[in-house]
Order: sequence, then C-alpha cells, then structure tokens
Amino acid sequence: MKTFHRIAVIPGDGIGNEVISEGIKCLKALSEVFENIQFEFRSFPWSSQYYLQHGRMMPEDGLDVLKDFNAIYLGAVGDPRISDDVTLHGLLLPIKFGFDLYVGLRPVYLFNGVESPLAKVSDGEIDIVVIRENTEGEYSNIGGIVGVEESELAIQSGLFTRKGIERIITFAFDYAREKGRKKVTSVTKSNAQRYGMVLWDRIFKEAAARYPEIRTESKLIDAACMDVVRNPGGYDVIVASNLFADILSDLTASVTGGMGLAPGASFNPKDKTYPGFFDPVHGSAPDIVGKGLANPVAAILTARMMLDYLGETEAGDLLYQAVKKNLAEKKVRTIDLGGRSKTDQVGDDIVRILRSL
Repeated sequence: MKTFHRIAVIPGDGIGNEVISEGIKCLKALSEVFENIQFEFRSFPWSSQYYLQHGRMMPEDGLDVLKDFNAIYLGAVGDPRISDDVTLHGLLLPIKFGFDLYVGLRPVYLFNGVESPLAKVSDGEIDIVVIRENTEGEYSNIGGIVGVEESELAIQSGLFTRKGIERIITFAFDYAREKGRKKVTSVTKSNAQRYGMVLWDRIFKEAAARYPEIRTESKLIDAACMDVVRNPGGYDVIVASNLFADILSDLTASVTGGMGLAPGASFNPKDKTYPGFFDPVHGSAPDIVGKGLANPVAAILTARMMLDYLGETEAGDLLYQAVKKNLAEKKVRTIDLGGRSKTDQVGDDIVRILRSL
C-alpha cells in the first residue's frame, strides 16, 4: 500500500532554490528505494521577488492554500532590496503563527569528517538540540513607532503566556525523555526582563519537578552564549524563547561546521491539522547565488526531519546515514567545508550513497 505525501515547496530567495532542489532530489530517490512512499510536490513562487511584484510575500489566501498539504518545505528568504522584517513578518511568521506551529526544533551535531572551529573538539562531542518557542515571545509584533525626528518613539513588547511557556517547556522535557537525553537547559534573561522571563523561570521549575530523572539548568542568554563556545559538551537540550533560541541555534551551528549543516523544523506535536514547516536555519546568501557554492546538506537534513514528522522514520534514518557517510568520506563537499564540489554534486553523491546502502 502506497503512502502519498503532499509537499508544498517554497524555494524562496537566493540559494533557496538551489538547496531545496537537492533535498527534493534525495526525497525522489527515497521514493524509488521505498516504493510504498510517494511524494507530490507543488511549488509556490512566494518570495521577495513576489513581494516586489505584488506588494506581499504571499497571497492573501496563502494559508488557505497551504493548509491542505502534509508539510511545507522552504529554502530560504531574504533579499537586500527588502527589509528583513518584511520577509519575516510577510511569510515565515504568518505560517508559524497561523498554523500554531509552536515547536521550533533545531538540532546540531559535530559529524565525523567535519572540523569544529573550536580547539580540541572531536566528532560526536557536540550534540545539541535547541528547542524554540515559535508563536509568541519577542516576535509577537506588539508595539509601534510614533513621533518624528528627535521625538520619534518606538515601543516593542514581548508576549509570554503561561500556556505558551508551559507547552514548549513540557515538549522539551518530553523530547529529552523520549530520546534518552539527560539534561535540559532553560535560557532566559530574567535579571533584566522581570515579567515574561521571570514567569518562564517559574514555569520551568514547576515542569522540572515532573521529570526527576532529567538534570536541569537555568542560564542567562549572555552566559549561555559564552558557555556554548567554552564548553559545548555541557549542553544537551536547550529550551528558550523565540529570540534567544534563534540566536543560540545560529551559535550552535557555527561550532559544528557552519550554517550549511543546520536543519530546522516547526510543527505542532499535538495537532497535525495543519502542515509542519521545514526550512534550514541558514539565510538566502545573495552573494553566492547561482555559483553552485551553497551547501545543500542543511536542506537535506531538513528533509530528513520532514520525513520523521510524516512518520517515515525508516526512510529518514537512511537519508541521515547517507549524509553521515558523505561527510565522513570528505570527498564530495562544498567550499564552506574545505571542498571544491558544486551544490548539485553533493546532492548527487548523497543519492549515490542512498542507493548503495
């Protein structure tokens, strides 16, 4: 019996189309290996170019169009011609907020064959999962700008609810328990942000009491950033607000080989009424567009996370093993990892390995 998965593809801007094409290439290869798995891909041109033509990042009925898909696979967004807040609030946040995709999952791992910029750190010694609260916090877009010139005033507020905090922290502990992880670190800035972050700290303590087998730690964001560099092995699962987890996921990626290896997923673990949203952590990299220099591994690992979300764990595991083998061989890799291969050559090599495993 064949299982069909309908995937909405949004290549987006810059290198998005280049890396997403390699992820789709791998998914199509998997549907040949696992004949019971079939994918239906439908591409949407929603991007900065779409904004320049229509004044919107996606059409007014965009969410209605997307809701009938099983998953959304996005490459990257961002264009120097458009302010970053426009692309974020015009495409990414409406999808996450509109579909209540409150979990942002961003795992990083120091693979065999990849060198960390940190001294004396070997493969396997960094294995961190950053869990991001996706639907409130500092990205809630509450506030405004009034006045002109020297009288101009901007107010920006963060929204923190007990429901929002409790469910993401509970997910972090459940994830740690399910995956056999031993520690959950909460990251806030409650010494300066006395309301939302203090509430977060209190709820974290309440939740921790329900998971006595898991070690816990609470850190301030500045100390956590320093410590991730100084002692990355001291971190296992990190749970943090929308802004702080965004920062930490970039930092953890940088110490495990760079943004070209960092996948990302956004979903609601309790309700699959709406599709999950899967996009690599990296940006659109307009300076290297069309040169074949983009590393597609992050997009391919993101496809693996999408497979897990769709319940295709066996296919996801095979794709993960193919990526690991490609990296360990050190033969076919892009310039960011010290290689000379093009984007599509890396995708081709991972497909080759897939078929040989």
